[in-house]
Formats: sequence, C-alpha cells, structure tokens
Amino acid sequence: MLQLPPRYRGIDKNEEAPLDFAEYRSTTLRHPKQPLILLPQRLGELTGPVLGEGRVTEADADLTLARGGEAQGQRIIVHGRVLDSDHKPVPDTLVEVWQANAGGRYRHQGDQWPAPLDPHFDGVGRVLTDSDGHYSFTTIKPGAYPWGNHHNAWRPAHIHFSLFGRAFPQRLVTQMYFPDDPMFFQDPIYNSVPDGARQRMVSVFDYNATKDNWALGFRFDIVLRGRDATPFEEEDDHDE
Repeated sequence: MLQLPPRYRGIDKNEEAPLDFAEYRSTTLRHPKQPLILLPQRLGELTGPVLGEGRVTEADADLTLARGGEAQGQRIIVHGRVLDSDHKPVPDTLVEVWQANAGGRYRHQGDQWPAPLDPHFDGVGRVLTDSDGHYSFTTIKPGAYPWGNHHNAWRPAHIHFSLFGRAFPQRLVTQMYFPDDPMFFQDPIYNSVPDGARQRMVSVFDYNATKDNWALGFRFDIVLRGRDATPFEEEDDHDE
C-alpha cells in the first residue's frame, strides 16, 4: 500500500520510528530493503473507488453487536478528530479499526492461543469523519495477548487504526493504546517510537464521553502530518 514517508509529511526526523528496530524482531524480515519511491498520482486514484455515506453505515461503527448478539467485555466509546498539520479538521476520511476481543484474541485462523473466541465479536469497524473531522466507535476494551517476540512477551491493549485519504493508495496505519498500561515497558512497537512522539499513540480517558450505566469514554485525536503528527507504520504489513 502506498504511503507517504515521514519526510513528505513534515515529521521531525528525531521523532521518526525506525523501519528496522532490533527489539521488534519481525521488522528485520519486513522492513523495505530499498529506499521508498514516491509514485505519481493517477486519475484512477482520484475517481474511484467511491466512498460515501451510503456505503458506510451507522452500524459499521458499533463493534459490540455481531452475529445476533452482544460482545462480552467492558464497553468503551473511542472518539476523536482527524486533523491536518494546522490542526484543522479533515472531513470525509474513512477510518477503519480492528482489534482483539476482551480475552485478547483475534478472529482469524492465525491466532491460536487458548483464549476464548467471542461468538458476537468480529473486531472490525469503520466510519467516515464528519465535517468537523470527528469520528466515534462503540466497542469493547481489548485484552492483552502473548505474541512470541521475546520471553514472556505480551502486547499492551491496543486498537489498530487505518485511515484512507481521497483514494485507497493514500493509506496510513497506526495503533491506539490505553493510558497507564502496565505492559508499555516491554513492548518494542511502542518503544520503537522516540520519547517525544510516543504519547501521541496513547488515548486519553474522557469522562465527558462516558455514558452513564453504559460505557467508558476514550479520546484519540489523529494528526496526519506536521510536527504533531501521530506516529504511523511506514509499511503495509502490521502486527496483529
């Protein structure tokens, strides 16, 4: 998937996450071996496929209801704004999320660790930002899970985010963490990002977004470029 390298998005070089990070072992196999090439934009990337309100429904933003039932776990509302380098809203951006269930397990055949699958949780959702750049999802808080990167390795609770621009080749991928997670200290994905930018991947507890007797609220604003840019992965593959 074509992505803009940090230098094209105005990111401070000192805050750029390395493509090859020794503690994150799979980057040795996955990182690009040649310099990135910026490809010219073509007409087809601007004219299609078309994304609009008719294709992305309100139900797509609620991950707690699937397969005729309700997901198990702590309900949360994750919301925020997608912003440009001047912190102006970016409307009509497709925001997709995917995550593990409350037990820390994904619904795919590659995830075989013995945590229970939730029959009513698929772990995927999508929404278009509104005119103010705002998005919102209703989901459950994902669990931590082991992943074999090193001895006793556990991923902190997180939600994957994918943002599309005017066309599918314009894609950025990041992860949202939760505040004060006890597993930050040994997570190489989190720690591969320099100190100055790490906290931009951590959501903020939002009491005002919390719904009485229903769900806790977390805010996660995403800045696409500039000095305050959210750290993004610079390759198509990603850890689950």
